[in-house]
Order: sequence, then structure tokens, then C-alpha cells
Amino acid sequence: MRITVETSIAAPIAQVWRTYTTPADIVKWNAASDDWHTTKATVDLREGGVFSSRMEAKDGSMGFDFAGTYTKIVEHKRIEYAFGDRKAEVDFVPVAKGVTVRVVFDAESTHSVEQQQGGWQAILDNFARYVEARQKAS
Repeated sequence: MRITVETSIAAPIAQVWRTYTTPADIVKWNAASDDWHTTKATVDLREGGVFSSRMEAKDGSMGFDFAGTYTKIVEHKRIEYAFGDRKAEVDFVPVAKGVTVRVVFDAESTHSVEQQQGGWQAILDNFARYVEARQKAS
């Protein structure tokens, strides 16, 4: 089963792309809730390159690594990656007032579809807020 989440961001495509793929930014927006955070991120943005994010509960009670390999990169348009036996695609679609970012990913069997969709959507919403806040500040 495939799950789709998306958000629209009022910012130029170059800024949206850069913020999505830069480790120093990823650690600032990559969390599904206020009680989690990303403590480190690495990105080798090329086909065959690897990425990872260390996500941890702020109280230190648990954490996990989200990691994978980029399988296709089309700058400012699309990122495809594999993580474990699952795949995901991220599309960056220009719209009248910015960019729509759409993520489609393979569901896993541990959590409900609603939990997975909610978590990934929350992260994408954090990303949009972070980009737009930076856009207003510049």
C-alpha cells in the first residue's frame, strides 16, 4: 500500500529544495511532534548516495535512525529513495504562490495507515512552517 502526504509552501523552489536536503536545516524541522527531535542528519544528495536522520524522544526514552539510499535525483523536481525494503518519492511542484511538496511512500505493517499518514504529514507540516518562517525573515 502507498500513502501520500503533501503541503504547499509559499517560498521559491530553490529555497524549498535546499531546506529539504540540507542537514543543518533537517535537524530543525524533522519531527512529528514537539516531544521528538532530530539530533543529527547526513545527506549525500546523488543517485546511490545515502542519507540518515537520528530521531529521538526529547526525554531520551527512545530513538531510531531513518536511513536509506537515493535512487533518483532530479534537481528542484523529484527525489526517489529506498529505505529498507520500502520506497518513497518526493515531488516538488511549482504552483502560483510557491511549491507543493508531495511525498508518496510504501506503508509498513507495524503502525496503522492513519498513524503513518499522520506522522509523515506532521513532519511535512513542520517543514512548511520552517521554510515559510525563514522566507519571511529573509
